[in-house]
Amino acid sequence: MGYTTQGIRNIAFVGSAGGGKTLLLESLLLEAGAIRSKGSLQRGGTVSDFDPQEKRLQHSLDPAICCFDFNSTHINVIDTPGYPDFLGRTLSVLEAVEAVAIVVSAVNGIDTLTQRLMEFIRERGLCPLVVINKIDSRDARPAAVLDELRAAFGPECLPLNLPANQGEAVADSFFTPAVAVTNNAVRDAATSGHAAPTRSPATATSNGRASVPLTPDFSSISAAHTQIVDQVVELDEDLMALYLEQGAELSPEQLHNPFERALREGHLIPVCFASAQSGAGIPELLRILDQLMPNPTEGNPPPFLKGAGENARRVEVTPDPDKHVIAHVFKTTIDPYVGKLGILRVHQGTLRQGSQLFVGDARKPIKIAHILKLMGKDTAEVPRAIPGDICAISKIEELHLDAVLHDSHDEDQYHLKPVAFPPPMLGVAIEPERRGDEQRLADTLHKLMAEDPCVRIEHHAALNETVIYGMGELHLRVLLERMTERYGVHIKTHPPSVPYRETITRPAEGHCRHKKQTGGAGQFGEVYLRIEALGRGAGFEFVDEVVGGAIPGQFIPAVEKGVRQVLSEGALAGFPIQDVRVTVYDGKHHPVDSKEVAFTSAGRKAFLEALQKANPIVLEPVMRVEITAPSSSIGDITGDLATRRARINGNTALPNHRATVQALVPLAEISEYQLRLKALTGGEGAYAMELSHYDPVPVRRQQQLVQAWRPRADAD
Repeated sequence: MGYTTQGIRNIAFVGSAGGGKTLLLESLLLEAGAIRSKGSLQRGGTVSDFDPQEKRLQHSLDPAICCFDFNSTHINVIDTPGYPDFLGRTLSVLEAVEAVAIVVSAVNGIDTLTQRLMEFIRERGLCPLVVINKIDSRDARPAAVLDELRAAFGPECLPLNLPANQGEAVADSFFTPAVAVTNNAVRDAATSGHAAPTRSPATATSNGRASVPLTPDFSSISAAHTQIVDQVVELDEDLMALYLEQGAELSPEQLHNPFERALREGHLIPVCFASAQSGAGIPELLRILDQLMPNPTEGNPPPFLKGAGENARRVEVTPDPDKHVIAHVFKTTIDPYVGKLGILRVHQGTLRQGSQLFVGDARKPIKIAHILKLMGKDTAEVPRAIPGDICAISKIEELHLDAVLHDSHDEDQYHLKPVAFPPPMLGVAIEPERRGDEQRLADTLHKLMAEDPCVRIEHHAALNETVIYGMGELHLRVLLERMTERYGVHIKTHPPSVPYRETITRPAEGHCRHKKQTGGAGQFGEVYLRIEALGRGAGFEFVDEVVGGAIPGQFIPAVEKGVRQVLSEGALAGFPIQDVRVTVYDGKHHPVDSKEVAFTSAGRKAFLEALQKANPIVLEPVMRVEITAPSSSIGDITGDLATRRARINGNTALPNHRATVQALVPLAEISEYQLRLKALTGGEGAYAMELSHYDPVPVRRQQQLVQAWRPRADAD
């Protein structure tokens, strides 16, 4: 391990599926000499897509970490999934890097996911780089895609190089623009008959062919160079004066510091071109990562906080190897054979084998036995990890996603600024195929939640139903397959039940005398009660207004127990009852035969009698929904919502030709809305929802629910 913190580069490859991130990483690994041959998605031989599911689908499903050395630089690259369903997994690992490369297809251009990723990058103060890949494709349109980037993200999107020779190579416009300009002069001289300068023309070798002159496919090298230098020197007055007044050509070394500042402040979004398939632009991209991307001392400091809630305050964490250790776990994996693996970024101090660290606010330390560097699925043990480096530690059960490790209680309550993950909206109810596997299922669900921040598990006790929520159909399918293939838990699925409720609409009274004599001591208890409706969301109230000892105090809890039995079971359609006040005001007891069981039964039957008189109804959950989509789709969305008994509350225009729609929609109408929204917006829509309130269901639906429950109730 012969590198320092200044020699580390941490970068994540993000972007939509099909952009070529995985193959781009393969090409970089090959160019740097880290692998002997480039893997193939079709053959399942890439370094970062090593999971059997990934090989089968030929798409990344989990972030993968690779590292390699180039010159004197150690480069950690995180390859992330491109499907929107796995956006949460992508966002969680961006806490570990200073720079993010958004990989965009030269054929497809940018989309909604690209815009969401750029918003996150800007919000977290990360340094962006855009790689326009597939420049050699037959339908490539690199110039148009560059225009799209500038329209979406601003004029600060400026190219570091340009595609040349119809995408077979790239021409540098930052490091050695004079050579490229000379090449243009040679070409111009050949067509005009005038003598050309004596310097050698720029050439490139492509696919093993002989060197060929570079001809940019659009724009010019000199114009691109002038644009990016002008953008960079704006942040350095002395350098600007040297550049403008003296007309001096600035070297890359002179431009380095203002270039890094421009990245930190969002003043520049560099763009480069490449083809992962042919290798065009890969050496240039490797040089950009090495010489232009920020090291851990040059990026914006990580947003560490101390304390919770409103009392949280920003704290400084610096990449000093001699200070207390502070590391952040940004990814965990759980393998049934290897155990738990925590992947972390060291932000401060030096992590060594044998170090004792605290996990969060724990009082008992853990001991680090092994420190591992990752190369896809392969690991290599190292003696230490310095500030800025990415490594892994294994078989420590206390580790969890977003945990902060430290070696001093001075750093208790340290945590990174929370990431706002997209909420999982699509759910499916699950149960084990074999009886007795309930605990294995629960353990497996816990492991899935530990690995993925966008998995939510809910257990509805009233329905005896476990529901797993994910970001979409593909996300759920991958989770369910993983449960079977990795953990050996076979499950059955069905659509989740809607959590209906029951309530009453008018006051009523109930009475029951429970008397049972079977020889010997009998049972006796008599209860009078009245019920009334409460406001929506008020829940349940039990009031004791018995006076004069008509019901002894020790039996009042038994009456409440009988009432609560009916609350959980329902009386109309089998759903829990809510928003009801029950008042017990009178009754009778027997000095010998009165027992708790008698008053429980009397309270239950008196409550059932009162419910039948109180005109009970079924309530359904109504969700507050906010949908974000392209402005052109808003009409279709509102029309579709109208067919789902929705109440539209309004819409709001957003930048970049997008808008939001706010509505109240019954959950029964929107439980699988994600698939419909995807069809309406071409996959560019997203929505979030939360419970607003409960409303009465339509009369016809109530009749259906009552009829469906009556046979089961009679059978019981």
